[in-house]
Amino acid sequence: MSNDALVLVVDDDEQLRSRLQRYLLSNGFRVSTADSAASARNSLRVLQPDLIVLDVTMPGETGLHLTEALREDRNDTPILLLTARGDPEDRIAGLEAGADDYLGKPFEPKELLLRIRAMLRRANLAPPPAGPASGPVQLGALLFDPARGELRGASGIIRLTAGEAALLGALANRPNETLTREDIARTLDMDEAGERAIDVQVTRLRRKIEADPREPRFLHTIRGRGYTLKPGL
Repeated sequence: MSNDALVLVVDDDEQLRSRLQRYLLSNGFRVSTADSAASARNSLRVLQPDLIVLDVTMPGETGLHLTEALREDRNDTPILLLTARGDPEDRIAGLEAGADDYLGKPFEPKELLLRIRAMLRRANLAPPPAGPASGPVQLGALLFDPARGELRGASGIIRLTAGEAALLGALANRPNETLTREDIARTLDMDEAGERAIDVQVTRLRRKIEADPREPRFLHTIRGRGYTLKPGL
């Protein structure tokens, strides 16, 4: 995979920002940095990064609030949150706000690099892996194209985050089969995410494909096993 993607690193720790910038540059990425949410907003007015690395705990506007605001503004740039390792609630809250992945501090730069590459794969900067599904999948009035990671409705494209598109793609490539949470975690390169993180991704996706997420027609929970997608009109 080409490493020419642009990464925006947002963290109020100047030393960490500089270290990550040097490391990512040395691995072939283009890098821009910001020291606050406000600075990141200014950068996003002129830049279109392929991925955002965003610290949760910053003075002023937090990374969680910025994540939520970007998703409300229909910005679906993949977001990797940097969280306190001992605070799983921050991680779950980040996924609920619309982040695609998280990494606890302190971390090894190599692990960050692996997460970034995995997220870029999910964002379709590399061809998606082949699967049994050979064409679009009908979900009531919606049509999902697994090859493009694209969901369409009567009014046009429904924006999915990279994680949501990868999840729906994994399910669509094995329609009417039950995927365990472990299956989904491997597909989404989130092996350490835990069951709650997968459940949050499912909940977010249901809000976009189901008329009533509490009574799903298409994305079903198979109690004690996992999830299955049942396409249909």
